[in-house]
Parts: sequence; structure tokens; C-alpha cells
Amino acid sequence: MLLSLGVFFTGGCVPKEPGSLIGVVSDSAPGSWSASKSSKAGVDANWVARFGDRRLSAMVDEALASNKDMRIAAERVKRAGEAARVAGALAMPQVDLAIDGSRRKINFIGFPFGGSQISETYGVDLKVNWEPDIWGRARAGRSASIAEWQAGGQEFRAARASLAGQVCKAWFAVAEGNEQLLLARRALALRQKTETAVRERFERAMRAEGGSASQLRLAQTDVASAKATLSARLGDVELARRQLELLAGRYPSAKVAGRASLPRIPSSPPTGLPSELLLRRPDIMAAERRYVMTTKRIKEAKLALFPSFKITGSGGTTTDSLSEIINSDFGVWSIGASVVSPILTGGRIRSAIRVRESNQREALATLQKTVLNAFGEVEQALAMEGWLQRREREVREARDLARDAANASENDYRDGNGDVLTLFAAQTNRIQLESQYASLRRLRLTNRVDLHLALGGGFSIDPSLFKKQ
Repeated sequence: MLLSLGVFFTGGCVPKEPGSLIGVVSDSAPGSWSASKSSKAGVDANWVARFGDRRLSAMVDEALASNKDMRIAAERVKRAGEAARVAGALAMPQVDLAIDGSRRKINFIGFPFGGSQISETYGVDLKVNWEPDIWGRARAGRSASIAEWQAGGQEFRAARASLAGQVCKAWFAVAEGNEQLLLARRALALRQKTETAVRERFERAMRAEGGSASQLRLAQTDVASAKATLSARLGDVELARRQLELLAGRYPSAKVAGRASLPRIPSSPPTGLPSELLLRRPDIMAAERRYVMTTKRIKEAKLALFPSFKITGSGGTTTDSLSEIINSDFGVWSIGASVVSPILTGGRIRSAIRVRESNQREALATLQKTVLNAFGEVEQALAMEGWLQRREREVREARDLARDAANASENDYRDGNGDVLTLFAAQTNRIQLESQYASLRRLRLTNRVDLHLALGGGFSIDPSLFKKQ
């Protein structure tokens, strides 16, 4: 009966998901982005697919499934969910069943009490303890636990998006490394070809046409430098491959091939409105949940000033015969109630309230900082998008001119009309600008990843991790 009464009184008091308090920072959101025109479409959910590379999407999926950090983060979310469940369970009636039995023998020595006596005792006891949540303190505590669990879930989302971004960046680093490796091999072949031409002139002692020992030494220096650059590029590719394998949860054997070249830059994603970012970025949502948690903790601490009620009851049997342990004729029962109200606590409760109020102010400042940083990351990525696009266009034009200049200087030198130093300079410009162009293309891809993450990324999550407890 007591258990049924407890379920009746607590059945309608199960705390729901704490409401949102994002309104405390919504006024700080501007009407539009200053670095780009806004779009009402919002950010796409499957942003990795925008790069048009199925192997990249597969690598991201593998990393999300196998990366050890993700497994650690997932277990933390599950633990937080179980903690929320425990917080709710403590507000419900607690029922324990105890079954005990004992057999006792007493020996009597000497006249007239010689002999022995054996006694047996058996019992069943059902105990119920319940502290009714009259003021809602337990509900406030459980709401705080739910908010903390939800914050962990949002942080898990942020970690998944961050891992996807790291995999994309590592994938592009491998692709650029392969391009730079190919360019280094071409540069070495070009330097060796030039060295051969200068050597032939030197051996024919055609000093009047520019053949000299110093020019040959310069050509040999360029060849040696090109070999060193080639070795460095080989090392860069191996490091990039190992980093990608580690992110994917593989052994770092540097065997993953990656792309042979960088992909094309996809079209820019719709940026949406700044206010939409508050409900899209998982780090903002996590900070908001932690702010909600501190608010509920303050309520929980304040309600500790109110009296608490406790009801206890027990029922069962006690007998000296095991066969009669379930016989109601030997039944025993008890029921009791108590009220406890704090009077003198040495300021403990008031201090606990002030500590939690301080935690709330800190959580609010953290939320405001997170929102401001999020706005800054979007504005930065949008601004970099324009700068890098302009730089890429200008470097591409310079690279094309450097190619033409290098080809012309080679033809002039071969025909005996050109200066060897001009040839060296033209080839150096070509090699440097081709390498710089590849690096800029990767920077644009990396910035595009940063833009997607700044806008909130977007990855579906295992629903079981966020199922209400």
C-alpha cells in the first residue's frame, strides 16, 4: 500500500527536459553576417559530401566508427545518462526485501542445568523508505542532471564534427603532399636537364656563349637542392598518411594512398542568419545546457532550506519454524514518519547557495564567450574565403606567366641567345609558384572545412545516446 501511494504521488512529477535559456544571449546576435550575405537556407547537414569524394566520405565514416577518442566520448555520454537516471531513482520510494534465518545452540554444563538447547529464528521483512518531493528539490536535482547529460551529448556532437573536419584536413594534406611530390620530381627533372645543357657548354668551353665553371656549379647546386626538396616532400607525404591513419583508428603504416591531387573547390555553403547559429552549433548548445544546469542547482540548494519529510514502513513475518515463514499469523509490521527542518547549520546551506550562484555567473560568462567566439569563427572563415580566392586567382595568373617565362628562357638559352642566370631565375619562379598554388588550393579547402564547422557542421548521431532516460 505504501509503495502504491508513493508511485501515485510521484507519477505526475517526473521532471521533463529543462527548457532553453538561450534567450540570455540571443540579443547579442547581429541581423546578418558582415563578411557575407546571409541565406535563409541554413547549413547543409551532409557537408563532407560537398567535396565530391566518396573515398573521403568513407574515411570519415571509418574514423567516426573506429577513432578511440570517439569511443571514450560516447562512454562519457552514456555515464552521464545513467547518472541522470540515478538522480531520478532517488526521488522514488526505495523498497528492500530481506530474508534471514538463524539456528542457535546453547550448552549447559553442570548439575542441575546440564544439557543443551537449540533455537531457530526465521523472518521475512519488506522495507519501504520514501522521502516525498514536496517542494521539488529532487526534481530540480534531476533536471540539473538531465541538463548535464544533454551538455555531454552536445559536446559529443561537437567532437564528432571536429573529428570529421580533422579527417578532411588530413585527407587534403595527403592530396597536396602527392601533388607537391609530383612537382618536386618534375622540378628535379627540369634542374637536371638544365645542368646537362650547362655542362655541355662548359665542356665545349663555349665561354663566349655563357659556358663557365660558376654557372655549372650553380646548376649543380640547383639539382642538389631539388633532390633535398624531393626528400622533404616524401617525408611530408608519409607523415600526412600516418596522421590520417591515426585519425581513422588504423595502425600508422603510411600505406593509405589518399587522393593523387586536390579536389576542386565546391560552391560556398549557405550561411544562414547569425541568430540561427545559436541553435545549430553544438558547443553553444552544450554551454547553454550547462548554464541551465547551474540554474537548477541553485534551485536545488535553496530548497534545502525547507523541511524534508520521510516515511518509512516495513512488513513481514518472524517465526521459529521455517515452514511458517509465509504464515500471516506470525506477521509483524511498522510504519513511521518524520519531519526534519534545518535550524542551525553554521551557514552551510547559505554558502552552498552562494557557491552555486557563482557557478551560474561563470556558466553565463562561458556561454557568452562561446557565442562570441562562434560568431568570430564564422566571420573569420567568410573573410578568409574571399581573401584566399583572390590570392589563388592572382597566384594562378603569376604561375601561368612564370611557365611562359621559363619556356621562353629555355628556348633562348638553347638557341644561344639567352642568359643562364635568367634561365635559373625563370625556372625557380616557376617551381615556387607551382608549389605555392598547390598550397593555396589546400588552404582554401581547409578554410572551407573551418567554415562548415563554424556554421555548425552536421552529422547524424546514434539516437540511443540521446534517448530520454
